[in-house]
Amino acid sequence: MKIHKFTFNPFFENTYIIWEEETKEAAVIDPGMSDSSEEKEFTNFIEQNSLKIIYLINTHCHIDHIFGCGFVKSGYNPVFYLPKEDLILYQNAKNQASMFGVEINKLPEPEKFLSEDLEIILGKEPITFLFTPGHSPGEFCLYLKQSNFCVSGDVLFYENIGRTDLPGGNFDVLITSIKNKLLTLPDDVIIYPGHGEKSTIGYERNHNPFLI
Repeated sequence: MKIHKFTFNPFFENTYIIWEEETKEAAVIDPGMSDSSEEKEFTNFIEQNSLKIIYLINTHCHIDHIFGCGFVKSGYNPVFYLPKEDLILYQNAKNQASMFGVEINKLPEPEKFLSEDLEIILGKEPITFLFTPGHSPGEFCLYLKQSNFCVSGDVLFYENIGRTDLPGGNFDVLITSIKNKLLTLPDDVIIYPGHGEKSTIGYERNHNPFLI
């Protein structure tokens, strides 16, 4: 499985596209493109790599991770998944935007909800969903066991964790999520977070000041 990171919008949010090289089937995770130049950068990458976007997945629904949902859905019509527990955040996107002095275009309706019982196939590889609330009420991380990586949203970062001072955040819940769901993964699993640089489970286990 291939993965590519874009860093979009005023919040420097990481938008990921993952794809299976043989079939070119792709999933977009947390689309954050917020202006025409970012949309063009995204579109050019899709065209240059001949990708077929079949899934749109939001790990959670804070404003910086949903700016581009409408653009991706209208342009490529993937099946759209998000966490049910974050639906209220998604439906209040305009209020979220006003809190930060930004604007957001009309968002599409989600079609399906994430759950730990859900397993979707991208190309030939299953994607497992880990329920990791705390940064938001319903956040999920995506674990691709065969490819040995995890898209960790705003749960776990390089030497940091997600903030818990936004609506629905809870520090104790977040730490429990990380310890019970992420630190149980093998040490060599690469994590791709919603902001900043990638890391590994083992590195964060041993160096993250919030987890030592």
